[in-house]
Amino acid sequence: MFLPRPLGLSFVALATTLLPHVVDATFVDPNVLDACPGYKATDVSSSGTKFTATLILAGKPCNVFGNDIQKLSLSVEYETVNRIHLHITDASSTRYEVPESVFPRPKGQYLQSHHTANIQFNYTASPFSFSIYRTSTREVLFSTASHPIIFEPQYLRVKTNLPNNANIYGLGEHTNPFRLPTDNTTLTLWSRDAYGVPTGTNLYGNHPVYFEHRTTGTHGVFLLNSNGMDIKITNSGPGGTALEYNDIGGILDFYFFAGSEEDPGEVARQYAEVAGLPAEVPYWSFGFHQCRFGYQNFVDVANVISRYAAAGIPLETMWTDIDYMYKRRIFTVDPDYFPLDRMREIIDYLHTHQQRYVLMTDPAVAYLPNQGYPPYDRGKELDVWLKGPDGKESLGLVWPGVTVYPDWFHPAIEGYWTNEFQLFYNSTTGLDIDGAWIDMNEPANFCNLPCDDPFQQAIEQNLPPPRANPPPAHDAPIFGDQKITAQNERRDEDILNPPYAINNAAGPLSSKTSWTNAKHFNGLTEYNAHNLFGTMMSSATHNAMLARRPGKRTLIITRSTFAGAGRSVGKWLGDNFSDWEHYRFSIAGMLGFAAVYQVPMVGSDICGFAENTTEKLCARWATLGAFYPFMRNHNADTSISQEFYIWPSVTQAAKNALDIRYRLLDYIYTAFHHAHTDGSPVVLPLWFKYPKDPNTYGIDHQFFFGDSILVSPVTQDEATSVSIYLPKDTFYDFKTLAPVQGQGAYVSLDNVPFTEIPLHIRGGVVLPLRAESAMTTTQVRKEDFELVVAPGWDGKATGKLYVDDGESVSPPCKTEVWMRFGDSPGRLDVGGTFGYELGVEVKRVRFLGVLNKPGKVLVNGEVTAAWEWDGGSKVLDVSVGRAFDSGFVVQYS
Repeated sequence: MFLPRPLGLSFVALATTLLPHVVDATFVDPNVLDACPGYKATDVSSSGTKFTATLILAGKPCNVFGNDIQKLSLSVEYETVNRIHLHITDASSTRYEVPESVFPRPKGQYLQSHHTANIQFNYTASPFSFSIYRTSTREVLFSTASHPIIFEPQYLRVKTNLPNNANIYGLGEHTNPFRLPTDNTTLTLWSRDAYGVPTGTNLYGNHPVYFEHRTTGTHGVFLLNSNGMDIKITNSGPGGTALEYNDIGGILDFYFFAGSEEDPGEVARQYAEVAGLPAEVPYWSFGFHQCRFGYQNFVDVANVISRYAAAGIPLETMWTDIDYMYKRRIFTVDPDYFPLDRMREIIDYLHTHQQRYVLMTDPAVAYLPNQGYPPYDRGKELDVWLKGPDGKESLGLVWPGVTVYPDWFHPAIEGYWTNEFQLFYNSTTGLDIDGAWIDMNEPANFCNLPCDDPFQQAIEQNLPPPRANPPPAHDAPIFGDQKITAQNERRDEDILNPPYAINNAAGPLSSKTSWTNAKHFNGLTEYNAHNLFGTMMSSATHNAMLARRPGKRTLIITRSTFAGAGRSVGKWLGDNFSDWEHYRFSIAGMLGFAAVYQVPMVGSDICGFAENTTEKLCARWATLGAFYPFMRNHNADTSISQEFYIWPSVTQAAKNALDIRYRLLDYIYTAFHHAHTDGSPVVLPLWFKYPKDPNTYGIDHQFFFGDSILVSPVTQDEATSVSIYLPKDTFYDFKTLAPVQGQGAYVSLDNVPFTEIPLHIRGGVVLPLRAESAMTTTQVRKEDFELVVAPGWDGKATGKLYVDDGESVSPPCKTEVWMRFGDSPGRLDVGGTFGYELGVEVKRVRFLGVLNKPGKVLVNGEVTAAWEWDGGSKVLDVSVGRAFDSGFVVQYS
């Protein structure tokens, strides 16, 4: 979290004198850049599936932001039938590349010939340009023709032509529509503490990957580069859309993905082969989470837990922000406001009631030499702090005042971090947390440039902030009845003020973050590694949590991410506002991380973080948030309380939505298991399911939760109706189960109460639902199943169910069920392997779209009278009442 502060005079002076650049100061006419000489290919060698060449500057250098590098090395490799890896670097000098330790490179598969690949590399030797095209159709997917490559010490430029008004998705993190605007859009990748997640600016994370969708197919492009960059998308007239990378360092390290001509999900799975598969999270993490910045003491925290119970709203996990810390120092508790014994009492209470607890851990460690602060002292002894150019600890200013930052490249840092987690989050002597929340890891810094005296700025900014209220009595009662109220880097570069100034909303690169000239143990500077900080902290925290509970999955939620972060963590979308715009944008943000970036455990702060929510907004957001993979209500200390029990309508909205979510837990848990197995997305835009329907390409206020639940929230203040798009397909109203035939058109849904959200089941699926909801995920797992058969237009439906113990990294046993309907008319076949004992029954099977009353119903070949047919909704309910430990057949005729 971040509370905005006015910029100091020192920053203004610096921005206008020492670092004289403003937005667009580095603009160069594209025609000038396109007139640069580019390179010509020599020493060309092609062998099987690998192509290499030397690229020689083809004429008088442009030297637009430095001296053009005279000679480059090019390699192109067909790593799989669907992936080409293109690598361009300085042929004469080592340049920074994203370290393998942070982003492991995928291994290729043996291909006898590149002709068997689904995409192909083509080039022109002089001036050098290259293209990537689809083998089957020869359709060009990426081409640098007419746009010479520019390769300078601190400026790299690659530009490609795309179809007019191209459908481009990704290139985040940002607050923009899911389908990116193509009219003069600049997407800047440089991690920053982005209070309010402003539209059109760089935010916390960096994912230089995009999917482009056409009616002819979907493909992807990933630039593995962690340096700051601007990616510009422009409509270049009749010639179509242009996409241009402007990068301030590193190399050109591209991966091109063939995707598929039919299934957009294929490109997501192919990207997962490079970025890594998402972490498998525990079953409980899909429950509802509650937090806020501003719970003043342990009594506050306990009261919230009790009030949720009194309101009858399921609360799975209680969270606490930095309020619990002593003077905002990590790995401490305030002995007066959050004493250790009372905090342990709260955690014990939660665990006794099958609930969980999560605490905030920031990266910045208070700089307190010789003042008896063990976390600093132990790190000092190991020498694990990020250093300045002078070799001394690089100082910043964060919540506890003057701070140091962990050097995530130091060989001792993981041992240090794990040890601190073991000591402070100890299950017998400390706080036995169930998951971890890491914030401020861009890394954030409150110190205004030039930041030559952070100690004075700490005084001026009143850091750490004092407590506003007296502490409660140590023995204050809680939980009573409640009434609801190492690479070599160039030394001749300007890494504080590079010649090309990216469009960083914070201003100079070092503004509000660590110094870009700070050094890591292995010699890397923050200039190159800055965008990796949050993901490296994520990995270290993931490993620290696994060490606390060996063999048990954990939930880690982070703010700053880089490509590949999903291997370790989930993500919340940062410090949004309590307004309708951020409510709507939360869907696009979720789709970016879940469908493109392979970070599927994602969600926004429900009801908004900053400013004051309203009852109607919070009610709508409670229903929408129930269909985020990560569902958490969280807000700021300067805002009014917004727990779901505050308003009667919000209470009812939360109950209604959580009842549905909890009944769907096994459905979404199954989707996450498959995401962990092969990268299949768990939240989908409509065009993933209807890729040939152009009307779906720009829709980002509707989405599929899992493979089959169409979510269509009301998106306007005061509105009780919403216009939703139903593709030409068979759907079923989730509430009534009645069939709805989509016509490939918008329809208006009227009289939608503030306590409800429109949901539809896509035809062609068999949904495994719990027959009843419960107050905790532990109790949900004890409820019987019901199977909902929703035939598609062809009268068929399929489904899957995966169940294990919900917590083991390597489950000792598992149950995997397949469901097929329509192999024979009216027949549902259920089978699979039942290694994990579910301990519940299949209560009933619900057949949807049964137009006529059956004459006979059989269960495992035996006639049963235990069924009912509703002629209005066209639903046939068949009671089964058998243990869910083997396959079975239900058929009607």
